[in-house]
Amino acid sequence: MRGLGSAAVDIMVLGAGIVGLTSAVRLLEAGHRVRVLAADLPAQSTSNLAAAIWYPTGFGPQAGVLDWAAVAFRTYEEMAANGVPGVLMRDSRQLLREPPDGQPWWAGAVGGVQVLGPDEVQPPYAGCYRFTVPLVEMPVHLPWLVDRLYAIGGTLDQREVTGLEELDGAADMLVNCTGLGARQLCRDEAVRPVRGQVVRVANPGLTESVRDEQHPAGRVYVHPRSADCILGGTADEDVWDTTPDPAVTAAILARCTEVVPALKGAEVVGVHVGLRPARPSVRLEVDPDRRRNTILIHNYGHSGAGVTLGWGCAATVASLVDQASRT
Repeated sequence: MRGLGSAAVDIMVLGAGIVGLTSAVRLLEAGHRVRVLAADLPAQSTSNLAAAIWYPTGFGPQAGVLDWAAVAFRTYEEMAANGVPGVLMRDSRQLLREPPDGQPWWAGAVGGVQVLGPDEVQPPYAGCYRFTVPLVEMPVHLPWLVDRLYAIGGTLDQREVTGLEELDGAADMLVNCTGLGARQLCRDEAVRPVRGQVVRVANPGLTESVRDEQHPAGRVYVHPRSADCILGGTADEDVWDTTPDPAVTAAILARCTEVVPALKGAEVVGVHVGLRPARPSVRLEVDPDRRRNTILIHNYGHSGAGVTLGWGCAATVASLVDQASRT
């Protein structure tokens, strides 16, 4: 791998979802020259549809996940304190149908979790986790993030790329944040779609997020935002269809209202379907192929945890760029 001989390098980031934008902003803050290319602009990205509350959806305690999640937690916590648009800290309750066995594996990233046992909850539940985590209203926050990108010297252009070789030589480094697109671009069949359908309803005054991951009829989550609530949801593996299913909408409303009765009669204002870029582990590494003129760094496969891991992975990307520029 060639050395670049300079602290500042010319970098192209491919992808403008939350992972691509956070990577681009961190690289700009590190003093690099950054251009973002994306087939879909942020408002059309899967990230824009996300419920976007901090939670390591799709992952267990794999290497790196807890550290990345902790960085993102601290970043959003600071943003919320500073009034960054679309970011707030939300009290949360995770209902358990089996008695808890101590703290969840991710508790350290959020500064600890209050654990309630069977005697402290109502049937059919056998326990509960209580914690406070960031919630990000993506339609509000993504425009702020794009403005931040522009303010510190970045650019963003819409362009569909059908092969990474198209960009070879276009920059010193390429950071691949294409999410599900990496399945084709990198011929990585470990990247798979997980279809998620959510229902957006008018917020009847809720201020606490609630989830029941073990509901017998399917996952339940209720995430109140400033004017609406995101209700979910589904996790249909290897399904590419993004057409909303009315029967699924009705089932989500029924489950969520069962768990949070205050939702009864809430006005439905939207139904959305997105495809999470699932992978057994995040691919975050310098590509081992040395034949290219452009150093390639991969950062994809965040499943439903792009918000939860994005800023932490972006910090690792910045570290990889620094290492590669000195090699």
